[in-house]
Amino acid sequence: MKTTGVIRRIDELGRIVIPKEIRKNLRVKNGESLEIFVESDSIILKKFSQIESLEDVSVNYVEAFNQIIKHNIIVTDRDKVIAVAGPLKKKYLGKNINEFTERSIERRDSFSDKQKRNFKIIEDEEELGYFSFSSIVDNGDAIGSVIIVSTDTPITDMEDKLVVVLSKLLSNSLPQ
Repeated sequence: MKTTGVIRRIDELGRIVIPKEIRKNLRVKNGESLEIFVESDSIILKKFSQIESLEDVSVNYVEAFNQIIKHNIIVTDRDKVIAVAGPLKKKYLGKNINEFTERSIERRDSFSDKQKRNFKIIEDEEELGYFSFSSIVDNGDAIGSVIIVSTDTPITDMEDKLVVVLSKLLSNSLPQ
């Protein structure tokens, strides 16, 4: 375990403040949930990702959809890529999403780019091609995204609809 050198007191309501720099480094934003674990005499806080619990289901869905549409399909939570099918898998899986993708999720966006252009989904990686994006929303909370990426052929209207269908399937697969 890495020490930060930061010491905080617990207030009369049992609360502690996580320093801004630590929240920034770990990409923890206001309103996000943290999971609490106890290990011997330690309390461990971990960012909670609803969609992470769907990782196996996400992998199965993207593989199945990829067999039909033959484009890269990417599923993210609010921080990183959790499932990929297609040639971009090794390049994207487990990587942190960039600010544009993060903001698109927060705004609950759904859009498509019909023009071939450069774009970024994850930090430090740019693609030339076409893409379609749909946020995954559960009970009003934006929890991730589904993105179809094509590096060679434009994305059809039907594939635009499939990205929305997949985001809704994943949302409906979450435990209630």
